[in-house]
Amino acid sequence: MENNRAQWGSKIGFILAAAGSAVGLGNIWKFPGKAFEGGGGAYILIYLAIVVLIGFPVMLSELTIGRAAQANAIDSFHKLGYRGFKWVGVTGVAVAFIVTSYYCHVGGWVLRYVVSYITEAQTVYADPLGYFYGLLGYNAATGETWFPLTAILFAAVFMAVNAVIIIKGVEGGIEKFNKVGMPALFIILIVLLARTITLDGAQVGFAYMLSCDWSKVGFNTFLSALGQAFFSLSLGMAIMITYGSYLPKHENLGKNTALICTMDTLVALIAGFIIVPAVFATLGSENVGKGGGFAFASLAGVFEHMAGGAFFGVLFYMLLLFAALTSSISLIEGVVAFLTERFGWKRKPTTIIVCTLMFLIGCLYTMSQAAFNIKGIWFDFANGVSFPIFGDFMEFLTDRLMIPLCALGVCIFTGWIWKPANAVHEIELDGKKVTLAEALGTRQFGKVYILLGINEIGAYTAADWAAQYKSLLDLVREKQPDAVIFIQSIFHTTQKKSDSSYFKNEVINERNAAIAQLADGKTIFYLDLNPLFDDENGALRADYSGDGVHVRAPYYVQWRDHLYRFGVVK
Repeated sequence: MENNRAQWGSKIGFILAAAGSAVGLGNIWKFPGKAFEGGGGAYILIYLAIVVLIGFPVMLSELTIGRAAQANAIDSFHKLGYRGFKWVGVTGVAVAFIVTSYYCHVGGWVLRYVVSYITEAQTVYADPLGYFYGLLGYNAATGETWFPLTAILFAAVFMAVNAVIIIKGVEGGIEKFNKVGMPALFIILIVLLARTITLDGAQVGFAYMLSCDWSKVGFNTFLSALGQAFFSLSLGMAIMITYGSYLPKHENLGKNTALICTMDTLVALIAGFIIVPAVFATLGSENVGKGGGFAFASLAGVFEHMAGGAFFGVLFYMLLLFAALTSSISLIEGVVAFLTERFGWKRKPTTIIVCTLMFLIGCLYTMSQAAFNIKGIWFDFANGVSFPIFGDFMEFLTDRLMIPLCALGVCIFTGWIWKPANAVHEIELDGKKVTLAEALGTRQFGKVYILLGINEIGAYTAADWAAQYKSLLDLVREKQPDAVIFIQSIFHTTQKKSDSSYFKNEVINERNAAIAQLADGKTIFYLDLNPLFDDENGALRADYSGDGVHVRAPYYVQWRDHLYRFGVVK
């Protein structure tokens, strides 16, 4: 059957979408602070080594699995013949769901700050920490709490934007947005970097980031860099498997992976060389931090002490907004892709339901920050059982447990289960033409479906056609000795096409009758597809086809459902 899954419209579209998924809030508000704590250049060198030695191979593995299987993150493992490893995909999809639940609310906070710096920058400057706490429903001076309605409303708007993009599909929504969002993100980065360079005192920050203070490097530094790389590159989240499944075979997976890793790392490095020197120049090195509190509260002081601070504040939060959106849409797509493919649900209602559930769960994240005492249960060997706020619990669960577990599963699957030879073969396709025998020799399949068209319909007699078909079946059996083979009938043409060309339905019927005789009813089965699409005269329905020969894509669902019902062995 022809593959009717969505595909990227262009190479640059895929690169920007995948890089957009990798480039997120972590690149901008976590990496600079971690680099500062980890000895500046020393941390950068460690991070680069981890990206090259670990991040690149894991991302390449995920993209390879997705493209080879042409399925969502969960079904990819089943489709490749290893149903027992579906847990890796399940973990990844669960990570995507949980992360987006709180990520969308942080995106809402970012959106609120874009508006704040446009409408009331001076109010933010007056009490940066208090302003941030107020957004979350808390007054630090009085201890008063209230429902964080503003934060939740902006989160709803942020999630609605995501939903609109996802509903429009892979090419029309995700790819199109990233073609605008990623260039805009890089332009803002360059503008902010240029402004930082002009700040008095920034040179000290640049010097720190370019020097290596190995005294600050310890075991935790390596763990920090590893976690940052995994989260930043969107590994272990079902994203790259899903995005890889939309890739055509002619794309070079190795080069594309290298480009994605390079773009993501470049954003992190530029962000580090913006934020750390800017803080050095305005607030002093002791004020360099990381995370939401630093991004929303501490950096207000940077913009306050900077000429044109309100303008550059808007740019900074626009940068965060684009980074958040490019990541969140990829996370949501991983969940939506699974549900639409596995259950046949429509994209639009599925997206609305998924986004609504994520948003509602995420409300607990926002409320737990200040207004409500919502806790989670966490255990580690150092501290035993603890009860962190719900937001911290969600991050612990994904960052420290589920993401590493999923990434480890991908590595084990690629290296020991699926075998490197299969992965290497998929990687090396790179648009090269392969023979049918070579394609069948890549791995063993449980079922093989055969569908031939009508291009050579007038060149052979029915007997010759059957003889050639038998040679094909013999080849398939040689390469796939244990597979069950399904012969699909040749499609009829419309009555108009049949009457005006050599693609005559009478001849097609002769060929179908001949190849039907090749089925033994044991390991080779014949499936007649024509009743699905024929009119009352036994011709392809005119409204089902655009050219009189091929079935329109919307009707592939009927085809698929027929194969699900009859193209299986009980």
